[in-house]
Amino acid sequence: MGRRHRDTLFPAPAVRRLTGWVDIDPDEVAEDFGRAPALHAAEILITSWGCPAIDEDVLARAPALKAVVHAAGSVKHHVTQACWDRGIRVSSAAAANAVPVAEYTVAAVLLANKRVLEIGALYREHRAPLDWSRRFPGFGNYRRTVGVVGASLVGRKVLELLRPHDLDLLLADPHADAEQARRLGARQVELDELVAASDVVSLHAPELPETRHLMDARRLALMRDGATLVNTARGSLVDTGALTAEAATGRIHAVVDVTEPEVLPAGSPLYRLPNVLLTPHIAGSLGGELGRITHSALDEIERYCAGRPFAHPVRHEALSTSA
Repeated sequence: MGRRHRDTLFPAPAVRRLTGWVDIDPDEVAEDFGRAPALHAAEILITSWGCPAIDEDVLARAPALKAVVHAAGSVKHHVTQACWDRGIRVSSAAAANAVPVAEYTVAAVLLANKRVLEIGALYREHRAPLDWSRRFPGFGNYRRTVGVVGASLVGRKVLELLRPHDLDLLLADPHADAEQARRLGARQVELDELVAASDVVSLHAPELPETRHLMDARRLALMRDGATLVNTARGSLVDTGALTAEAATGRIHAVVDVTEPEVLPAGSPLYRLPNVLLTPHIAGSLGGELGRITHSALDEIERYCAGRPFAHPVRHEALSTSA
C-alpha cells in the first residue's frame, strides 16, 4: 500500500494489536514489490489502496504466501488470476467501507426529498419565511418512493438504513429475485419501472461492461419531474454528457459523488448548476471512518491466525458481478 495509507490505517495501537498475532516489521511498507525484502517469507499480505498487481512474477518471489487481507474495498485491481489459481485466500474490508457510503446515500435521499438544498438557498436569498408547501407541493419523506439500483453491499446497507422510514422502497438487480428483495424490505421491479416510479434513484451497481452508462439519456428522461439521481457507486454508471444536459433543464436533481472523468473538467456545468450537489468522492471511508476498515482487517488476521475462516472472504466466482 502507499505509505500514507499505512500511516492512517495502522496507527500505533493497531500495530500493537497486529504484532500480537504476526511477526511483522512495523516500519516496513512496500509500495513496490520490487522493494519488499521480506516478500519471500510472507504468509500474509496486508494490502490497501495503491497495491500493485500480485501477478505470477510476484507470486514466484512469495512462495510462502497463503492469504491476502485487503484493508480497502475492491480487490480487482491487484488480486490477479494467478492468486486464484494458487488457491490464495482473500479477504476484503468492502463491508466496512460500505457503511459510510450507505450513510452518505441515506442522508442524500432524506435531504433530497425534503428539498433542503433548494429551500436553504431560497431562504438565504429572501431572508424571510416562504410558504414552502406551496412552493414544493408534496415535499418531504412520508410515503415517497426510493429506487435502489443494485443489491450490492452498499445497496443492501442503504435499504437496511432506509427501512425505519416511511418510504416505499424499490429494488432493481438482475441477480436478485422477488423474495430476496422482500427480505431487504423492497419490491423487485425492472430498472425502467424503478427509474420512472422513484422520487429518488440511487445507484449501487458494480462497474462492469454491461453497467456502463446504465443511466443514459433515455433512462434519465424516464425520471419523474423533480426526482433526484444519487450516484455514490462509479462514475461510469452515468453518461456524464446526458446528465449534464438533463440537469441543465432544471427538470431533475442530482447528488453526484463519483464522475466520469474523475475529476470533471473545470468548465463542467455540473459544478455550478443549483440543482446538482457535486462532491469529490468523499462518500467512502475517510478520516475517522478509516478505523472501521482497520479493525475489520485486524479481525480477519486474528481469524486466520486462529485457524478460523474469514468473516469477509472474497469469492472468485462472485467477482464477475461485484465491484
